Amino acid sequence: MSRMSIPISPLQATRRFDRDLAGAPPSIQQAFESALLLSNPRHPTLRAKNYDEARGIWQARVTSDWRFYFTIEAGAYMLRTIRSHPK
Repeated sequence: MSRMSIPISPLQATRRFDRDLAGAPPSIQQAFESALLLSNPRHPTLRAKNYDEARGIWQARVTSDWRFYFTIEAGAYMLRTIRSHPK
């Protein structure tokens, strides 16, 4: 049985996301960049979940303590923010 490849949607980021990522610790910036190598914010290792269904916001894991938030708009993943996750 052959597996079909699934097209990956492009990534875009808001200014807020860029600002939040720039302000994150270097270890978090590196972890996020490593996560992006997966090229898919909904990859199972990121544990993405629908965070706010009414607004279409998804949450995915960067580390056990950090999350990034995104929406899916016009076939693209729009990165909204990245921040520490309260326990």
